[in-house]
Amino acid sequence: MAIFGIDLGTTNSLIAIFGEDGPKLIPNALGEVLTPSAVHMDKDGTVVVGAAAIDHLLVSPDRAVASFKRFMGTDHRTTLGSGTFRPEELSACVLRALKEDAEAHLKEPVSDVVISVPAYFNDRQRKATLDAGKLAGLNVIRIVNEPTAAVLAYGFSDTAEGKYLAFDLGGGTFDVSILDKYEGVMEIRATTGDTQLGGDDFTALLEKMIIEKAECARDKLTPRERAMVRRAAENLKIALTKEASAGFALTLDGATREGTITRQAFEDAAASLMRRLRAPLERAIVDARMKPDEFDAIILIGGATRMPMIRSMVARLFGRLPLVHIDPDTTVALGAAVQAGLSSRNAALEDMVMTDVCPHTLGIASIDTSMRVVTEYVAPILQRNAIVPISRSERFCTVHDQQRMIDVKVYQGEHLRPEDNVHIGSLEVPVKPGPAGSEGIDVRFTYDVNGALEVEVTSLSLDEKHSAIFRNQTGLSEGELKESFARLSALKAPPREQIANKTLIARAERLYAENLGENRDMLRHMLAQFEAALNDQHLKDPEPLRKEFASQLDRFEREVFNQP
Repeated sequence: MAIFGIDLGTTNSLIAIFGEDGPKLIPNALGEVLTPSAVHMDKDGTVVVGAAAIDHLLVSPDRAVASFKRFMGTDHRTTLGSGTFRPEELSACVLRALKEDAEAHLKEPVSDVVISVPAYFNDRQRKATLDAGKLAGLNVIRIVNEPTAAVLAYGFSDTAEGKYLAFDLGGGTFDVSILDKYEGVMEIRATTGDTQLGGDDFTALLEKMIIEKAECARDKLTPRERAMVRRAAENLKIALTKEASAGFALTLDGATREGTITRQAFEDAAASLMRRLRAPLERAIVDARMKPDEFDAIILIGGATRMPMIRSMVARLFGRLPLVHIDPDTTVALGAAVQAGLSSRNAALEDMVMTDVCPHTLGIASIDTSMRVVTEYVAPILQRNAIVPISRSERFCTVHDQQRMIDVKVYQGEHLRPEDNVHIGSLEVPVKPGPAGSEGIDVRFTYDVNGALEVEVTSLSLDEKHSAIFRNQTGLSEGELKESFARLSALKAPPREQIANKTLIARAERLYAENLGENRDMLRHMLAQFEAALNDQHLKDPEPLRKEFASQLDRFEREVFNQP
């Protein structure tokens, strides 16, 4: 059975397969390879995923949600209609839609998958991704870092050897990975990033600028008006990648608000975000023990890298133009498919070897007794960006007289204090009672390419070994998984043949919500005609009807909606 690669993105998600001709993207029910990572709950309990859900963000914001990837690994809940959903459950809805699209397109079952995650996702966030896969009925055989997937795709399509930097700015996260490719080996030398920085932050900045220009108070806007501002900000972000200035026209608080924002003003306002981008970049370069002028190419990944300010910053920092011939929206999915091919030992990839790194430091809580004040800190055992698989050992001793047990608490992160890091697990180890500092333990960490951490602790005085394996196992309990799976399984999905109709109807309803007066009358008439034609019992092929209605909506947006 084939293994599929999935890019579960903040903005869009994709699924791909590694075939005879290499990695290939699989289209959804609309014939598109990009499926917006958005979920809408109809009043009848039907779950709609993708483009229609994006339009429903404006039409019925209390029943639609997007950008929930940022909450993976947290207890955040989203209310859709009368139900509440965890980020894993919402992601599972997107994964299930991708699964069904692939099964319909290839006429074969989809089970085993490789899913990409931001390189700087911590243990909780990775476990949440595995939970989402399980809830979608998928067997996640491997988690692959997004920049690693991107360089895999690039490495498969380009045979040139050299040193590359992958700059991955998606909708919700930012990652940097440094790759050294030589003699068929692709070695990841460093990975770092920021899981709370992405294209959404630039959009939020434009939202603020629009509200200031419109002289409105955000807290007084209705949810629908806030969604309208959000959509206008997204459109402005896209327009400002091509033009020096762009305008907006919105109906807020019963009045038409218009304005123009220049690219220069946007870039000036984004100065703090740009500084946040530089910090992980510089850290990755230092960790890889390289200099900016030593790279053979810079690979841009993620739709947000289309912004001119991003490309200019990269060009100035590295003294060269970044590669732009690679589609930043699809590279990660193609790379995930290459990883799937490697996992299935595809013959076309026999000569390719890939190494990866541990993205976060791993260590245990320890106590410093050398000073008068007893201080607890994290003692690193595996440093971030160590090449995996890897095994390292450190020795620790008791801190109290007659101590009989040592509680080995395992943490992941870069902070000094244990409470500021991610607690992965604990292991209690007995020791022989004695004076403080007289009894010791050896703690060995072994970390593999699948993100499994084995902790082996040897009690030196008792000559006993104790071990535990902290895999990328699911974060939810079996009971919670069963409950969520049953609840999601009970949700209805629209018949595949109706998805295109629902998407067009949602688009028309969104345009109706954005307009007033005669424009609304026109849209209502167009929509009524379309729905009546769909209900015609003699209609055999709805595709020409859909094309005509889509063309009408295109003309409407060009001639009416986009005019200031």
